[in-house]
Amino acid sequence: MKAKVKRKDLLDNNDIWNAVIGVLSEYEQSNEEKNYNEAYIVYHYYSELESGGHESLLNWFQWYIEEVGIDSYLNELIGILEKIGAYDYAIIEKKYGHKMWRLYLDLENAKIEEDEFYHVIGKANDEYYNLNGKLEKDLEAYFVKIHTDLIEVVDD
Repeated sequence: MKAKVKRKDLLDNNDIWNAVIGVLSEYEQSNEEKNYNEAYIVYHYYSELESGGHESLLNWFQWYIEEVGIDSYLNELIGILEKIGAYDYAIIEKKYGHKMWRLYLDLENAKIEEDEFYHVIGKANDEYYNLNGKLEKDLEAYFVKIHTDLIEVVDD
C-alpha cells in the first residue's frame, strides 16, 4: 500500500524529495516492488556515499550483496544509475565495484592489509566526489518523475 501525502505538502521538488525519502526510509526491500526497489537501491547508494563513502555502502549493503551476489547487485545498481542518467557514477561502479567487494571480503577475513583495501576505496571515493554532487540532481529529477508511483497524492 502506498503512503498517502497531501497535495498541499508537495509544492516543489524539495517537498517531493523529502516525501520520497520518508517513504524509502520506511520501506523494507523486497523483490516484488520494482519501482520501490530501484529507488531504495539508488537512494541508499547516494546516502551511504555521501555519509561515509564506498566503505559505508559495503557495510550497509553487505547483507543484500551476500544475498543476491555481487554481480546481481552491481548489475542492478549500474542499471538504475544509467536509467536515471547518472552515467559517470555507473562508470565508477563498473570500474571498481567487483574489486572493492573482493577486497572488502578479504579484509574481513584478514587475508590482506587495510592499506590495499583503502587504496582502492580511496580512488573510487575520489572519483565519486570529483563529480561535485551531480548525482543529487539526477536523483531529485528521478524522484520527481516517479513520486506518484511511490506515493498516493491526496487532496485532503
